[in-house]
Amino acid sequence: MNAVQPDLTGRITLVAGATRGAGRAIAVELGAKGATVYVTGRTTRDRVSEVGRTSETIEETAELVTAAGGEGIAVPTDHLEPDQVRALVERIDRERGRLDVLVNDVWGGEHLVEFGKKMWETELAQGLRMLELGVRSHIVTSSCALPLLVRHEGGLVVEVTDGTAETNRVFREDFYYDLAKNAPIRMASNLAHDLADVGGTAVSVTPGFLRSEQMLDHFGVTEANWRDAIAKEPTFAIAESPVFVGRAVAHLAADPDRARWSGQSLSSGQLAKEYGFTDADGSRPDAWGYLSRVTAGDEEALPEHYR
Repeated sequence: MNAVQPDLTGRITLVAGATRGAGRAIAVELGAKGATVYVTGRTTRDRVSEVGRTSETIEETAELVTAAGGEGIAVPTDHLEPDQVRALVERIDRERGRLDVLVNDVWGGEHLVEFGKKMWETELAQGLRMLELGVRSHIVTSSCALPLLVRHEGGLVVEVTDGTAETNRVFREDFYYDLAKNAPIRMASNLAHDLADVGGTAVSVTPGFLRSEQMLDHFGVTEANWRDAIAKEPTFAIAESPVFVGRAVAHLAADPDRARWSGQSLSSGQLAKEYGFTDADGSRPDAWGYLSRVTAGDEEALPEHYR
């Protein structure tokens, strides 16, 4: 299938949580298709969030959006602070008068996850912080932004998470992480119900095994030599670059028939098959298809069969 290139010229979009990883790539791909992209997050060139990474900032993301062909606008925002989010939405309204796409990608809780611990072994404050970052932040953002988005028909809400409704039926190894990553799936389903009579669409979208900046650093590799990490983690052979999920969201946003997806839980690999796009290297990885077979104990499942 040959992909039809999306055209998002004139679309006003907000990517909440666009500092790095999937959020950054989504913002850049929306910009590459002509969109105006407001990019938000807590790490700026003057301030570092609790994630503790100084190498990615929202200003840099905005510059990448503009360099890709769109218009990137960086707005420092803590999405746990309703007043900050309201001020952000008021700015978008004042400057553009509309909002066509909201991407809820706020997270930043990786440093809090300790896989292998029982629920009661995890510090309560630590677990609740994960839920604040991955659940409450999304609720605050939607509550503040949806009145502007629904002002015009055809608005799209994308809840970014980790895993699909199907794959997340299996416990995600940590009580709080499991809740944080299942909640956006339900949010999309619930928002689809609320948006139906105003012509809006809501979906959840997950990347596969994401080669984010943090994940590459974790394995001590770069995008250029990422395959060296397969020796440490064999399933990393199915890993995808953030570009892949970025293209997934860009195609969704440009699809005039996107309402057919409303309420559904989607993956980058699934959408690649539907829309015909590929990852940056020309492959089309189906990470969740592969990982589900591995989880089921299928020793004949090979990553090369799912790319």
